Amino acid sequence: MSRQDAYIALICSLPGSERLFVAKQPPLSRLRLDRRLTALTPEDSKALKVLEHTLSWSAYDMDVTDAQAIQRCKHAMLDIPQPTLRKLFMERMELRSVVAALRLRKRGETAPSVSFGVGRWNRHIPANWGDPTFGLETPMPWIKEANQLLEDEDPLGLERLLLSVSHKLLKWHAARHMFDFEAVAIYVLIWNIFDRWAQSSAVEAAKRFEKLAQKAMAGVADIDFEGASV
Repeated sequence: MSRQDAYIALICSLPGSERLFVAKQPPLSRLRLDRRLTALTPEDSKALKVLEHTLSWSAYDMDVTDAQAIQRCKHAMLDIPQPTLRKLFMERMELRSVVAALRLRKRGETAPSVSFGVGRWNRHIPANWGDPTFGLETPMPWIKEANQLLEDEDPLGLERLLLSVSHKLLKWHAARHMFDFEAVAIYVLIWNIFDRWAQSSAVEAAKRFEKLAQKAMAGVADIDFEGASV
């Protein structure tokens, strides 16, 4: 069977679900998903593993420094050759950078001196630290609601919002890929969103966002991710 035929068969074997926040669990177990993913080539399997690992904040333990987190992002970009996956990776990292900035500001932190986080807005955020939305309401229309949920101390509501935003971004990319590796990778990332929501609770959400704030990736001014191609 050719690679293309194998991937068509793989995609057709994956059950769909649009019931985010309604379904109590993902449409199939991780064990069954992993069995289907054995159809991937070694190269694609590696790229997917890197993508999942780097986007999983559970992989960043309390001893990981900002510099180490940034290095993981740089290495991930080298190991993900597909332009679509590089773009959605950066979209997710930019989202996390903005949320980390919101949370740190709420804790009373002053603006970083030069840059903050990863992506296009790393200098824009410190320059607009006093603006409730960092002046990003147009490219990130969800940020006003996210800021309000933080002010209301509603971590579960914030997690629901961010998972919904991530889900919509992934669905946008999914509509442009049908029976290729990118379609498989996007499906797995959507599966992870379903799984994360199924395991969410207010306490766990609060812990995750506190950890996110502690691991905010500040001080990055020399990484040209766009040129390398979230």
